[in-house]
Amino acid sequence: MASPILYMGPIRGGTDHIYRNTFAAHFDGFDLAVAPFINCIGTDKIRPKYVRTLLPENNTGMPVVPQILSKSAEGFVGLANYLTDMGYDTINWNLGCPYPQVARKQRGSGLLPHTDKIRQFLDKTIPGLSGRMSIKTRLGREDKSELFALMPVFNDYPVEEIIIHARTGKQMYEGVPDLAAFETALSMSRHPVVYNGDIRTADDYLKLSGQFPEISRWMIGRWAMVDPFLPMVIKTGKDTEKNKAEKMKVFHDALYDQYSRVLHGPTQIIDRMKGLMMSFCLGFTEDKKTLKKIKKARTPEQYEAAVNRFFDTVEWNC
Repeated sequence: MASPILYMGPIRGGTDHIYRNTFAAHFDGFDLAVAPFINCIGTDKIRPKYVRTLLPENNTGMPVVPQILSKSAEGFVGLANYLTDMGYDTINWNLGCPYPQVARKQRGSGLLPHTDKIRQFLDKTIPGLSGRMSIKTRLGREDKSELFALMPVFNDYPVEEIIIHARTGKQMYEGVPDLAAFETALSMSRHPVVYNGDIRTADDYLKLSGQFPEISRWMIGRWAMVDPFLPMVIKTGKDTEKNKAEKMKVFHDALYDQYSRVLHGPTQIIDRMKGLMMSFCLGFTEDKKTLKKIKKARTPEQYEAAVNRFFDTVEWNC
Protein backbone atom coordinates (compact mmCIF):
# COMPACT_ATOMS: atom_id res chain seq x y z
CA MET A 1 0.00 0.00 0.00
CA ALA A 2 1.35 3.43 -0.96
CA SER A 3 2.28 5.76 1.86
CA PRO A 4 -0.55 8.21 2.63
CA ILE A 5 -0.11 11.91 1.89
CA LEU A 6 -0.81 13.72 5.15
CA TYR A 7 -1.95 17.34 5.42
CA MET A 8 -1.71 19.47 8.56
CA GLY A 9 -5.15 21.05 8.86
CA PRO A 10 -5.63 24.81 9.18
CA ILE A 11 -6.52 25.82 12.72
CA ARG A 12 -6.97 29.55 13.17
CA GLY A 13 -5.05 30.63 16.25
CA GLY A 14 -3.27 27.27 16.23
CA THR A 15 -1.23 26.22 13.21
CA ASP A 16 0.46 29.49 12.28
CA HIS A 17 3.94 29.63 10.73
CA ILE A 18 5.70 29.47 14.10
CA TYR A 19 3.75 26.38 15.09
CA ARG A 20 4.30 24.73 11.68
CA ASN A 21 8.05 25.37 11.66
CA THR A 22 8.49 24.29 15.27
CA PHE A 23 6.41 21.17 14.68
CA ALA A 24 8.59 20.24 11.70
CA ALA A 25 11.73 20.67 13.81
CA HIS A 26 10.47 18.18 16.43
CA PHE A 27 8.14 15.76 14.64
CA ASP A 28 7.76 14.02 11.28
CA GLY A 29 4.86 12.70 9.25
CA PHE A 30 3.16 15.65 7.58
CA ASP A 31 3.83 16.16 3.88
CA LEU A 32 2.37 19.66 3.76
CA ALA A 33 0.17 22.10 5.63
CA VAL A 34 -2.85 24.15 4.60
CA ALA A 35 -2.40 27.47 6.36
CA PRO A 36 -5.20 29.10 8.37
CA PHE A 37 -7.21 31.45 6.20
CA ILE A 38 -6.48 35.06 5.51
CA ASN A 39 -9.25 37.46 4.53
CA CYS A 40 -9.42 39.34 1.27
CA ILE A 41 -8.75 43.06 1.36
CA GLY A 42 -8.70 45.59 -1.44
CA THR A 43 -6.18 44.56 -4.06
CA ASP A 44 -4.43 47.92 -3.76
CA LYS A 45 -3.89 47.42 -0.02
CA ILE A 46 -1.89 44.19 0.02
CA ARG A 47 1.43 44.65 1.79
CA PRO A 48 4.06 42.09 2.86
CA LYS A 49 3.06 42.73 6.51
CA TYR A 50 -0.47 41.48 5.77
CA VAL A 51 0.83 38.12 4.51
CA ARG A 52 3.74 37.87 6.95
CA THR A 53 2.75 34.38 8.09
CA LEU A 54 3.00 33.23 4.46
CA LEU A 55 6.28 34.86 3.48
CA PRO A 56 8.57 32.10 2.14
CA GLU A 57 11.30 32.99 4.63
CA ASN A 58 8.80 32.35 7.44
CA ASN A 59 7.81 28.92 6.11
CA THR A 60 10.89 26.76 5.93
CA GLY A 61 9.63 23.77 7.91
CA MET A 62 7.23 22.17 5.43
CA PRO A 63 5.44 22.96 2.14
CA VAL A 64 2.43 25.22 2.66
CA VAL A 65 -0.78 25.90 0.75
CA PRO A 66 -2.20 29.37 1.57
CA GLN A 67 -5.93 29.59 2.23
CA ILE A 68 -8.20 32.53 1.46
CA LEU A 69 -11.65 33.24 2.93
CA SER A 70 -13.68 35.30 0.48
CA LYS A 71 -16.98 35.67 -1.34
CA SER A 72 -15.52 38.35 -3.60
CA ALA A 73 -14.11 36.92 -6.82
CA GLU A 74 -12.15 40.09 -7.55
CA GLY A 75 -10.63 40.14 -4.07
CA PHE A 76 -9.79 36.45 -4.21
CA VAL A 77 -8.03 36.76 -7.57
CA GLY A 78 -6.02 39.77 -6.45
CA LEU A 79 -4.81 38.15 -3.24
CA ALA A 80 -4.32 34.71 -4.80
CA ASN A 81 -2.16 36.10 -7.58
CA TYR A 82 -0.17 38.12 -5.06
CA LEU A 83 0.53 34.87 -3.20
CA THR A 84 1.34 33.07 -6.45
CA ASP A 85 3.91 35.77 -7.20
CA MET A 86 5.45 34.95 -3.81
CA GLY A 87 6.01 31.39 -5.03
CA TYR A 88 2.83 29.45 -4.14
CA ASP A 89 1.45 27.43 -7.04
CA THR A 90 -1.83 26.38 -5.35
CA ILE A 91 -4.21 28.56 -3.32
CA ASN A 92 -7.02 27.04 -1.26
CA TRP A 93 -10.50 28.57 -1.13
CA ASN A 94 -12.09 28.25 2.30
CA LEU A 95 -15.65 27.14 1.64
CA GLY A 96 -16.09 25.38 4.96
CA CYS A 97 -15.46 27.67 7.94
CA PRO A 98 -18.29 26.76 10.35
CA TYR A 99 -18.22 29.74 12.72
CA PRO A 100 -21.51 31.69 12.75
CA GLN A 101 -19.84 35.12 12.53
CA VAL A 102 -18.32 34.00 9.23
CA ALA A 103 -21.23 31.94 7.89
CA ARG A 104 -23.90 34.58 8.37
CA LYS A 105 -21.95 36.82 5.96
CA GLN A 106 -22.19 34.06 3.33
CA ARG A 107 -18.53 33.19 3.62
CA GLY A 108 -17.05 29.80 4.42
CA SER A 109 -19.78 27.22 5.00
CA GLY A 110 -22.36 30.02 4.88
CA LEU A 111 -21.99 30.10 1.11
CA LEU A 112 -22.66 26.38 0.61
CA PRO A 113 -26.47 26.66 0.19
CA HIS A 114 -25.95 29.17 -2.64
CA THR A 115 -24.94 27.00 -5.57
CA ASP A 116 -25.48 29.73 -8.16
CA LYS A 117 -23.25 32.17 -6.28
CA ILE A 118 -20.50 29.57 -6.04
CA ARG A 119 -20.70 28.95 -9.79
CA GLN A 120 -20.54 32.69 -10.45
CA PHE A 121 -17.52 32.94 -8.14
CA LEU A 122 -15.70 30.15 -9.98
CA ASP A 123 -16.66 31.59 -13.37
CA LYS A 124 -14.87 34.81 -12.43
CA THR A 125 -11.92 33.47 -10.44
CA ILE A 126 -10.65 30.48 -12.43
CA PRO A 127 -9.83 32.44 -15.63
CA GLY A 128 -8.10 35.15 -13.61
CA LEU A 129 -5.78 32.98 -11.53
CA SER A 130 -2.14 32.67 -12.43
CA GLY A 131 -1.87 29.54 -10.26
CA ARG A 132 -4.13 26.67 -9.28
CA MET A 133 -7.09 26.53 -6.89
CA SER A 134 -8.07 23.86 -4.38
CA ILE A 135 -11.22 23.96 -2.26
CA LYS A 136 -11.79 23.06 1.37
CA THR A 137 -15.45 22.46 2.13
CA ARG A 138 -17.98 20.64 4.30
CA LEU A 139 -21.03 18.51 3.60
CA GLY A 140 -23.12 21.67 3.65
CA ARG A 141 -24.11 24.48 5.98
CA GLU A 142 -27.37 22.95 7.14
CA ASP A 143 -27.62 19.66 5.27
CA LYS A 144 -25.45 17.23 3.29
CA SER A 145 -27.66 17.68 0.23
CA GLU A 146 -25.99 21.06 -0.27
CA LEU A 147 -22.65 19.45 -1.12
CA PHE A 148 -24.35 16.88 -3.34
CA ALA A 149 -25.77 19.78 -5.36
CA LEU A 150 -22.33 21.40 -5.53
CA MET A 151 -20.24 18.44 -6.68
CA PRO A 152 -21.40 18.73 -10.34
CA VAL A 153 -20.50 22.43 -10.17
CA PHE A 154 -16.99 21.69 -8.93
CA ASN A 155 -16.62 19.08 -11.67
CA ASP A 156 -17.07 21.80 -14.31
CA TYR A 157 -13.87 23.60 -13.30
CA PRO A 158 -10.15 22.69 -13.27
CA VAL A 159 -9.89 22.49 -9.50
CA GLU A 160 -6.72 20.92 -8.09
CA GLU A 161 -8.48 18.96 -5.31
CA ILE A 162 -11.45 19.04 -2.95
CA ILE A 163 -10.84 18.73 0.79
CA ILE A 164 -14.05 17.55 2.46
CA HIS A 165 -14.66 17.77 6.18
CA ALA A 166 -17.34 15.16 6.70
CA ARG A 167 -19.60 17.34 8.85
CA THR A 168 -21.99 20.19 8.13
CA GLY A 169 -21.15 23.71 9.19
CA LYS A 170 -23.95 23.67 11.75
CA GLN A 171 -22.31 20.71 13.45
CA MET A 172 -19.14 22.74 14.01
CA TYR A 173 -16.89 20.00 15.46
CA GLU A 174 -19.61 18.15 17.36
CA GLY A 175 -21.19 14.80 16.64
CA VAL A 176 -19.60 12.27 14.33
CA PRO A 177 -18.51 12.63 10.70
CA ASP A 178 -21.11 11.40 8.20
CA LEU A 179 -19.10 8.78 6.31
CA ALA A 180 -22.01 7.71 4.14
CA ALA A 181 -22.48 11.29 2.91
CA PHE A 182 -18.73 11.61 2.36
CA GLU A 183 -18.77 8.42 0.29
CA THR A 184 -21.58 9.79 -1.86
CA ALA A 185 -19.70 13.05 -2.45
CA LEU A 186 -16.52 11.12 -3.21
CA SER A 187 -18.31 9.05 -5.84
CA MET A 188 -19.53 12.25 -7.50
CA SER A 189 -16.15 13.97 -7.76
CA ARG A 190 -13.92 13.94 -10.82
CA HIS A 191 -11.23 15.70 -8.80
CA PRO A 192 -8.89 14.18 -6.19
CA VAL A 193 -10.55 14.25 -2.75
CA VAL A 194 -8.87 14.72 0.62
CA TYR A 195 -10.62 13.27 3.66
CA ASN A 196 -10.89 15.46 6.78
CA GLY A 197 -12.64 14.74 10.07
CA ASP A 198 -11.80 13.07 13.39
CA ILE A 199 -8.66 11.10 12.64
CA ARG A 200 -7.77 10.80 16.31
CA THR A 201 -5.70 7.63 16.28
CA ALA A 202 -3.81 5.37 13.90
CA ASP A 203 -6.70 2.91 14.22
CA ASP A 204 -9.09 5.61 12.99
CA TYR A 205 -6.91 6.08 9.93
CA LEU A 206 -6.73 2.33 9.28
CA LYS A 207 -10.50 1.98 9.42
CA LEU A 208 -11.05 4.97 7.14
CA SER A 209 -8.39 3.92 4.64
CA GLY A 210 -9.98 0.47 4.53
CA GLN A 211 -13.39 1.99 3.88
CA PHE A 212 -12.07 4.44 1.28
CA PRO A 213 -9.14 2.69 -0.48
CA GLU A 214 -9.28 5.20 -3.33
CA ILE A 215 -8.31 8.02 -0.95
CA SER A 216 -4.58 8.71 -0.69
CA ARG A 217 -4.73 12.19 0.85
CA TRP A 218 -5.72 12.74 4.47
CA MET A 219 -5.99 15.89 6.57
CA ILE A 220 -5.49 15.85 10.34
CA GLY A 221 -6.39 18.97 12.28
CA ARG A 222 -7.11 19.23 15.99
CA TRP A 223 -5.98 15.73 16.87
CA ALA A 224 -2.47 16.24 15.57
CA MET A 225 -2.21 19.11 18.06
CA VAL A 226 -3.29 16.75 20.82
CA ASP A 227 -0.94 14.00 19.62
CA PRO A 228 1.87 15.34 17.41
CA PHE A 229 3.30 11.81 17.16
CA LEU A 230 0.20 10.65 15.27
CA PRO A 231 1.21 11.58 11.69
CA MET A 232 4.44 9.59 11.87
CA VAL A 233 2.69 6.60 13.45
CA ILE A 234 0.23 6.65 10.54
CA LYS A 235 3.07 6.97 8.02
CA THR A 236 5.16 4.12 9.40
CA GLY A 237 2.55 1.92 11.04
CA LYS A 238 4.79 1.87 14.11
CA ASP A 239 4.64 3.64 17.46
CA THR A 240 8.19 3.37 18.73
CA GLU A 241 8.74 6.79 20.31
CA LYS A 242 9.89 6.66 23.90
CA ASN A 243 9.53 9.37 26.55
CA LYS A 244 6.65 11.14 24.80
CA ALA A 245 5.90 13.38 27.76
CA GLU A 246 9.50 14.56 27.81
CA LYS A 247 9.46 15.27 24.09
CA MET A 248 6.19 17.19 24.44
CA LYS A 249 7.80 19.37 27.12
CA VAL A 250 10.71 20.12 24.78
CA PHE A 251 8.22 20.98 22.02
CA HIS A 252 6.26 23.22 24.37
CA ASP A 253 9.39 25.03 25.49
CA ALA A 254 10.51 25.60 21.90
CA LEU A 255 7.11 27.10 21.04
CA TYR A 256 7.21 29.25 24.17
CA ASP A 257 10.64 30.55 23.18
CA GLN A 258 9.59 31.30 19.60
CA TYR A 259 6.38 33.10 20.56
CA SER A 260 8.26 35.06 23.21
CA ARG A 261 10.45 36.44 20.43
CA VAL A 262 7.65 37.67 18.17
CA LEU A 263 4.58 38.43 20.31
CA HIS A 264 4.26 41.68 22.21
CA GLY A 265 4.17 41.45 25.96
CA PRO A 266 3.60 38.63 28.43
CA THR A 267 -0.19 38.68 28.12
CA GLN A 268 -0.12 37.84 24.39
CA ILE A 269 2.53 35.19 24.90
CA ILE A 270 0.80 33.49 27.83
CA ASP A 271 -2.63 33.57 26.17
CA ARG A 272 -1.17 32.00 23.04
CA MET A 273 0.52 29.24 25.01
CA LYS A 274 -2.56 28.60 27.15
CA GLY A 275 -4.53 27.89 23.99
CA LEU A 276 -1.93 25.36 22.89
CA MET A 277 -1.78 23.75 26.33
CA MET A 278 -5.54 23.16 26.28
CA SER A 279 -4.91 20.96 23.24
CA PHE A 280 -1.73 19.35 24.53
CA CYS A 281 -3.31 18.38 27.85
CA LEU A 282 -5.82 16.09 26.10
CA GLY A 283 -2.96 13.73 25.35
CA PHE A 284 -2.14 13.29 29.03
CA THR A 285 -3.80 11.90 32.11
CA GLU A 286 -6.18 14.44 33.61
CA ASP A 287 -4.90 16.88 36.23
CA LYS A 288 -7.69 19.41 36.86
CA LYS A 289 -5.88 21.22 39.64
CA THR A 290 -2.78 21.98 37.60
CA LEU A 291 -4.79 22.86 34.50
CA LYS A 292 -6.75 25.35 36.56
CA LYS A 293 -3.47 26.98 37.61
CA ILE A 294 -2.37 27.16 33.97
CA LYS A 295 -5.65 28.84 33.00
CA LYS A 296 -5.39 31.33 35.87
CA ALA A 297 -1.73 32.23 35.24
CA ARG A 298 -1.21 35.94 34.57
CA THR A 299 2.57 36.27 34.68
CA PRO A 300 5.35 34.31 32.98
CA GLU A 301 6.45 33.04 36.40
CA GLN A 302 2.98 31.71 37.24
CA TYR A 303 2.59 30.12 33.81
CA GLU A 304 6.02 28.49 33.79
CA ALA A 305 5.58 27.09 37.31
CA ALA A 306 2.17 25.61 36.46
CA VAL A 307 3.39 24.10 33.18
CA ASN A 308 6.49 22.62 34.81
CA ARG A 309 4.30 21.03 37.46
CA PHE A 310 1.98 19.68 34.75
CA PHE A 311 4.75 17.92 32.86
CA ASP A 312 6.31 16.66 36.09
CA THR A 313 3.12 15.02 37.35
CA VAL A 314 1.07 13.77 34.38
CA GLU A 315 1.62 10.78 32.12
CA TRP A 316 1.21 10.48 28.35
CA ASN A 317 -2.15 8.86 27.62
CA CYS A 318 -2.65 8.77 23.83
